[in-house]
Amino acid sequence: MSASDDQADVEKVLAGDCDAFEGIVRRWQSPLVNLAYRFCGDRGRAEDMAQEAFLRAYRALAAWRRDGAFSTWLFALATNLYRTELRRIPARTISLEEVVVPEPRPGADEKLEEDARQRAVRLAVQTLPAKYRDAVVLFYFHDMDVSAAAQSLGLPEGTVKARLHRGRELLRGKLPLLAGEVGWKEAR
Repeated sequence: MSASDDQADVEKVLAGDCDAFEGIVRRWQSPLVNLAYRFCGDRGRAEDMAQEAFLRAYRALAAWRRDGAFSTWLFALATNLYRTELRRIPARTISLEEVVVPEPRPGADEKLEEDARQRAVRLAVQTLPAKYRDAVVLFYFHDMDVSAAAQSLGLPEGTVKARLHRGRELLRGKLPLLAGEVGWKEAR
């Protein structure tokens, strides 16, 4: 994904070529749906939320200031929309105590074990309070650094670091075996 492609498509759309927005959608559809899925845990709802994010981005395209990356602006817009949507209609949640940590089985296929671990981690992340979940999702699942996550969430970097720390603590409490295996990286 190229910043120059985003810039060119934005310029075309703003000049009246509405079809150029299709290039933006093609490049960013999968990342925005995946981000939404990390927030709500429902693929259908994630697709709807991403569609709404694109609609809002299209309407607000002229508001993008070229001093930052288009992707950062788009992810911030989407993150804010997703958070608002989840406040309006919360995702189905379960308590951390209900999350089942997969037990290693002798002779089990490594791929199946890895898939089970990943499902357990994703499920545990979904149980976190929203303020911790949002930071964890952006930092770990979307590989944003603290600065980008802070910008996307509209928070100071120190707040994001604190939320990441607290989110990891909550997850370690429920997933002690996985915490070492997953190798939670520290926010710096």
